[in-house]
Amino acid sequence: MNKVQTNYSIYPFEAEKTDIPSASLHKGQTSRELIASDEEDAFFFRKIEEAGILLNEAQIAAMRHGSGPCLTLAGAGTGKTTVLVCRAGYLMNVKDIMPQNILLVTFTKKAAEEMKQRINSLPGIEGRGRSIQASTFHALFLYLLRSRHYTQEIIGNDRYKQIILKQLQREMNIYDPYDAETLLAKLSHYKLNKINIKEMPHSSKSDKEIRDILIRYEEWKRRNHKMDFDDILTEAYDLLDMNPNLLQSLQHRFQYVMVDEFQDTNLIQYELIKMIAAHGNLFVVGDDDQTIYSFNGARNEFILDFDDEFPEARIVTLKENYRSDACIIGLGNEVIDRNVHRRNKRLIATKEEKEKPLYARPATADEEAVWVTEEIERLVEGGYSYRDITILHRTMSSGRAVFEHLLMKEIPFQPYNQKDSLFYENWTVKPVVDYLRLCIVPRNFDAIGNILPTMFIRREQGMAHILQEDSKARKKYPLIHLTTMNGLKPFQVKNIKSRMKFIKSLQEDSPETAIKKIRKEFYHQYLDAQESHVVTEQKELIKEMLTELEGSAKRFETISSFITFIDEMKAKYEDVYQNKNRETDSVSLMTIHRSKGLEFPVVFLIGAIEGNLPHSSALNAGKLEDKIYKESAHKEKGALEEERRLAYVAITRAKEKLLISSPAYYQGETRKCSRFISDIFSKEPHKDEVKSGGSREKRTGSLHRVKAWLCTKGNCIAWQRREAGETEADEKKCPMCSSPMELGEKEVYG
Repeated sequence: MNKVQTNYSIYPFEAEKTDIPSASLHKGQTSRELIASDEEDAFFFRKIEEAGILLNEAQIAAMRHGSGPCLTLAGAGTGKTTVLVCRAGYLMNVKDIMPQNILLVTFTKKAAEEMKQRINSLPGIEGRGRSIQASTFHALFLYLLRSRHYTQEIIGNDRYKQIILKQLQREMNIYDPYDAETLLAKLSHYKLNKINIKEMPHSSKSDKEIRDILIRYEEWKRRNHKMDFDDILTEAYDLLDMNPNLLQSLQHRFQYVMVDEFQDTNLIQYELIKMIAAHGNLFVVGDDDQTIYSFNGARNEFILDFDDEFPEARIVTLKENYRSDACIIGLGNEVIDRNVHRRNKRLIATKEEKEKPLYARPATADEEAVWVTEEIERLVEGGYSYRDITILHRTMSSGRAVFEHLLMKEIPFQPYNQKDSLFYENWTVKPVVDYLRLCIVPRNFDAIGNILPTMFIRREQGMAHILQEDSKARKKYPLIHLTTMNGLKPFQVKNIKSRMKFIKSLQEDSPETAIKKIRKEFYHQYLDAQESHVVTEQKELIKEMLTELEGSAKRFETISSFITFIDEMKAKYEDVYQNKNRETDSVSLMTIHRSKGLEFPVVFLIGAIEGNLPHSSALNAGKLEDKIYKESAHKEKGALEEERRLAYVAITRAKEKLLISSPAYYQGETRKCSRFISDIFSKEPHKDEVKSGGSREKRTGSLHRVKAWLCTKGNCIAWQRREAGETEADEKKCPMCSSPMELGEKEVYG
């Protein structure tokens, strides 16, 4: 099979230093050597050793911890779950603590069930583990509320909440609506930080409108007997705060409290745990270097300041990594060491170095995707299974190209987030695509329905009128029926006529040009719904999605061919989705955030470039209103440190192979390799003071055309560089679809 020529090596692009990071190798003693048979608790160690559990010195210290607060710093791959499981068994078998007096709080239902199962399977437990209260924060406190006759229906569907917020804005005559997802994020931030929304700033028009919308939303929930996940925590906090007897009963019942993934804890969760664990028997396990959920209220200072909060606390650090080999751990150490606000620790390896991380500098994201898919096939031919492999990306838009190439190559894969997994179906992108659909098929009623909100017309009401009127008088452009709808304001009628004229004007444009026009015509107004000086993180992400859409469209000459390609991708994805099965042999494709807590033999980290990792929202954090870092002096540094933690999490998912790629040209800009990687191999590390345009690389190269083999199938985007000596007489088959290839030219960066 012909391979795409991509230069990759053990050094990143333009490396100035040739020292390859590698962690210290340490194979220390285990409980077999450390715990003498005459020690009081030796029987417990002998039993778990028979089950294959051999604890190292730090793990033993954490597990043996008795009363009082304890922070166990558990670096990536250091066996934190084993420590929690064994400590629960130790409390029961050695300390004679009743299982019902132990509370173990996790962040996912799956983790809680796994913990309980593993505890129950420990030697000598004999089913007693089932009586341990192991649950998530929300499950624990929802059970508490239900026991006190809180009967509200739980709203778990984000889209439903967004629809309600949009409806409320229409009722409030806000014709330039605020993005519902951003409103919900703002509301969640206030609630999880125990701030009453009535205390929100309201000096400007937009601040007052936002506060009023959220107050109205809270009133709607109360009126309709609804509650969301944040409400579970706030209601539980208020209940315990006002009922000291109820709180005392919980404190008496849960004499030993353990918290997993402590770095993911938000303020109200922390306060709830401290209330229950007022007796001081609080055992938390976490890693400040893996605090990557600040958008959910997580604060790594809870770990950094733990011994200030609990001066008598014991600190145990787990350093021995059992997951990755030495070079992968070494790279992770070097990346995270450059963060300032962290507890000082370096992981050590227990596995010898086998393969060094590899780095690639493809020309574009599409070339990167071709390289990844070709490399996956090579790995599978070499003996790996598809399930051994994951591809990590920073945002949905940065995963677009590889998603499409996996579909085209028919490589089995599982998108970890099924919601809006197809780029073109994302709520941000879909209305733009539907404008393109309407310029070639004006009677596409699904597309008409999807663009109505962009004209400030309710979809249900508008479509009912269009369908009714079209049944009486069929029109080539059904949108015209809207002009006769009752209740429309003059500006809306004018907007409808203008929009119809605009749609017709797109017919002869290239898809890229059409998208640019659409953005300027109505999405620009959408993005600037708030005061023009306010820049939010949500707007940054929306702009990124639309720029990625432009980049995708650039490959096609006509709108029709672009829409055909999108429909092919949609059909292929629906087939993948319908046949999805987590147990099948398939590649995992997910964001870095989704990967935390997971591990894979092979990890591809794509898009390791400035502006993507670190993300532009972090590089411009000082300008972003909806970042949670409050003091402006700390916004950029705090956001940048979280991005570095994301890079660290991505690197430490890999067990055997780590492949990092950094496209030279991305979303219309030349990009430098990510500072998180390049700094390690640079004589002059990147200064983290962010200046205007800091995410962009100075143009030392340019786009130019090269001779290349191009696929002859209309909608296939595969290509290969022409090698010296190759002519038209040579026969080439497309590596994607097996169609014939022909010589032509391709635009590349260099």
